[in-house]
Amino acid sequence: MLNARIKLRHLQAFLEVARQRSFARAAERLAITQPGISKTIRELEESLGASLFERTPQGVALTQAGLTLLRHAGPAMRALEEGVAAVGDVHLGAHDLRVGALSTVESRLLPEAIRRWHAAPGGQNAVGVNVVVGASAFLLSRLRRGELDLVVGRMTEAREIRDLAFEHLYYEPLLLCVRPGHPLAGIAPLEAARLGEFPWVLPPLQTTLRQQVDSFCVRHSLTLMSQRLETLSLPISRHYTLESDAIWVVPEEAVAEDLAAGRLCRLGIELEPRGGSVGLCYNASMQPSLALEAFCEVLREVSAERGAGSN
Repeated sequence: MLNARIKLRHLQAFLEVARQRSFARAAERLAITQPGISKTIRELEESLGASLFERTPQGVALTQAGLTLLRHAGPAMRALEEGVAAVGDVHLGAHDLRVGALSTVESRLLPEAIRRWHAAPGGQNAVGVNVVVGASAFLLSRLRRGELDLVVGRMTEAREIRDLAFEHLYYEPLLLCVRPGHPLAGIAPLEAARLGEFPWVLPPLQTTLRQQVDSFCVRHSLTLMSQRLETLSLPISRHYTLESDAIWVVPEEAVAEDLAAGRLCRLGIELEPRGGSVGLCYNASMQPSLALEAFCEVLREVSAERGAGSN
């Protein structure tokens, strides 16, 4: 039974501090004073008999007890909010699917799945799809808090996946691509040392894709130029690559059409031997809606048709 001393305001304050990583910002978002939110968190900690936050140079961070509470409180609050909304909703609580997308699925898999979802006649597919893009750490933290229903992409290397459930769909390699006419285009096999002579377009630090790049550089004793572009934006990366001598680290899906049309060239060296596991990540502590289950099935079908669903 829930401790009678723990009120809704305690959980709301806890979730906002966990989201903002700051008592001051959380207080501002909840329109209360900072001493007020500090008192509320202190009351919650006293009721639980455990510290939920610790001070860090960057703000506040969750303790192990805080992480445990977050794993349950986030989905519970989201379920409560949906239940309250459902009382006055003629659709009985139906809401848009909230999907987190990594760059590995932005170009083909997810757009095609959404197209089929909306093109199918009637039923659950009448529900809209709200797509949020970003790094795996950001998306998985939102999934854990119940703010997303699903995250799609390559993320098995992410530390943040921990207690979340992951379903493999296919392997997606990272490629090294350049513009046609690039000094390294057409050279095969290509010596890794040559790669250090040119600027790179890279995934940002602290992303799962960047971990693979760093591993590649360590294996080949390769030091990259300080002149580089770090971004998850596919349009920015593509334009910069086409207009420069940069080497672009990019998921195969994102450049498949450009490679087929000759607008980009794949370098004659493998960044990784197999590729990373692309799949579906969901919060097992949350009961999936019928719409979510049906949308996941569409994603599986599109993956299988691509001929990339084998392990």
